[in-house]
Amino acid sequence: MRLLILGGTVFLGKHIAEAALSAGHDVTLFHRGQHGRDLFPSTEHLLGDRDGGLAALEGRRFDAAIDMSGYLPRVVRQSVELLADSVGHYTFISSVSAYRSFTEIGLTEDAPLAKLPSESEEDIGTWYGALKARCEAEVSRRFPGRDLLIRPGLIVGPDDPSDRFTYWVARGARDGEVLAPGRPGHPVQVIDVRDLAAWTLAMAERGASGAYNAAGPATPLTMGEVLAICREVGGGVGPLTWVTEGFLAEQGVAPWTEMPLFIPESDPDSIGLDSVSIRRALEAGLSLRPLRDTVQGTLVWERTRPQDAPRRNGITAKREQELLAAWHKSRT
Repeated sequence: MRLLILGGTVFLGKHIAEAALSAGHDVTLFHRGQHGRDLFPSTEHLLGDRDGGLAALEGRRFDAAIDMSGYLPRVVRQSVELLADSVGHYTFISSVSAYRSFTEIGLTEDAPLAKLPSESEEDIGTWYGALKARCEAEVSRRFPGRDLLIRPGLIVGPDDPSDRFTYWVARGARDGEVLAPGRPGHPVQVIDVRDLAAWTLAMAERGASGAYNAAGPATPLTMGEVLAICREVGGGVGPLTWVTEGFLAEQGVAPWTEMPLFIPESDPDSIGLDSVSIRRALEAGLSLRPLRDTVQGTLVWERTRPQDAPRRNGITAKREQELLAAWHKSRT
């Protein structure tokens, strides 16, 4: 299969490219050259820009394309307009954030999608989900019946640049009392980047179409289980100290960023964010490895990184100690 990957040099794109090359596909990577120019040296790299710089793709034909880097409808429109007659199948990596509301548990792919306040809106930070939903519409408009829309939850594992899961993996390997947010039974959904990559490629190979939520595991997972497995795999010694979400709010600790994976259960608008239905994806062949394997793979990769380099999410060891001291003081 002649496969075009728009992106393909960072995290999920990199893992999809690796899987495609291992499967013997003829892979072309289109990217700006800001990351991964030295990756896959035997693979064709086309340099350009999604926004007005697609000349390198003109006149080229591919059996399938996988769009890793579409965030703005206007930009995605340029790609699908150019490729509609020269690409057989188009996969778009969207997000579960594309849904309008998370007030319900078990959202399926038929749930209403978020809408933009205006077609000119391009503030990704504020309207990320609605923009993704509109990008999906652009793909489906030009590739009807040839459009595969993947809506992942939190993608984790080796090469994750966000540190949203890696924070807990690294913390599990370090001794000392661990600040744990909320309650042990808090639901969590994550998907290993390697599982998502393999399944996405398989779906593109067979020309699957339609929308699919992609998260995991297949059975409910809790924050307590995640932190316990991170501790077991990492080998760190020390107790988990669970603090209330009210305390975290009082201390100005931001959920999801400073406390990765944690979404306050007091927020009714987010109750279903970590509980979307993945039944359709499982029936379509999505296979999910044990969380222990994901933690182990992430830890191996984490140990290759400069340990003094700043991390994008999570709290510092000093901040954690300060919060734990404040928590214990509040309990006396």
